[in-house]
Amino acid sequence: MNVLVTGAAGYIGRQVAERLAAHHRVIGIDLHGDENASFDLRAMDIRDPALRELIVDNAITHVVHLAAVLEFSGDRARDFDIDVNGTRNVLEACLAGQVTHLSVTSSGAAYGYHADNPAWLRETDALRGNVEMPYADHKRQVEELLAEYRAQHPQLTQLVLRVGTVIGAGTHNLISNLFDKKRLLGVRGHDSPFVFIWDQDLVGIIEHGVTSGRGGIFNVAGDGALTLDELGQLTNKRVLKLPAALIIAGLRIGRRLGISRYAPEQIKFIQYRPVLDNHALKNEFGYALQKTSREAFLHFRDNALKAR
Repeated sequence: MNVLVTGAAGYIGRQVAERLAAHHRVIGIDLHGDENASFDLRAMDIRDPALRELIVDNAITHVVHLAAVLEFSGDRARDFDIDVNGTRNVLEACLAGQVTHLSVTSSGAAYGYHADNPAWLRETDALRGNVEMPYADHKRQVEELLAEYRAQHPQLTQLVLRVGTVIGAGTHNLISNLFDKKRLLGVRGHDSPFVFIWDQDLVGIIEHGVTSGRGGIFNVAGDGALTLDELGQLTNKRVLKLPAALIIAGLRIGRRLGISRYAPEQIKFIQYRPVLDNHALKNEFGYALQKTSREAFLHFRDNALKAR
């Protein structure tokens, strides 16, 4: 088995590549290479036409596509080009190299942040990633692109993982950083809970998908969910719930002054978080989760938060 991992210098990508490299030949690509990595990590943009040659020349059989824009850069066209056109280039390169298996990390954000979301979202629910939220919108568009290729090229097995909030001992991202604040911010009248996936569970799920050749679409989250009030109790932090209009005004002013990275429309993230049902992951995909959402958060609290 010869495996290509995109986004291989990233937090999850490096761990996935290292895990797979213990038993398989692995080539990783990212915007910057690393000669000191424990696997072959090369500098290459996923939009580079040379990706086809790389896959063909190295007889790649499996591709793990993790590269994506996690935080809005301020340039919507650039982010779209990386997320959607970059994925298209990966797909075309897979076909050119007769790759047999493609794993892609999507997100629960692809379902969108909506008031009428089901209490627990299943894989059969509609993808409604909000147009005004680039990350959610691009994840939806990437999944629509993947669906087109599944229909036209069934010989390329696809494993699509709709991942919840990833959390672990070394997590630093927009969501985990919310818990660095002195207070946890909520919207009055809204209490959509969080679902978490332990980072090591996610790495194990991706590894299992590659080595088993499993295809399909699966939500990725630990058992259970935690409300903001519960998270406040677990972190011994006060929960501050403000009217939506006040938060939107504050975010708008903060963004205009350059003191906040959060846009006003991101209030929907607090109001209407997608809550992922993991029944298919446990009963069809065949992976035994090591931590529940609560256990994953406690591990994060006792390691990452205490170290900051």
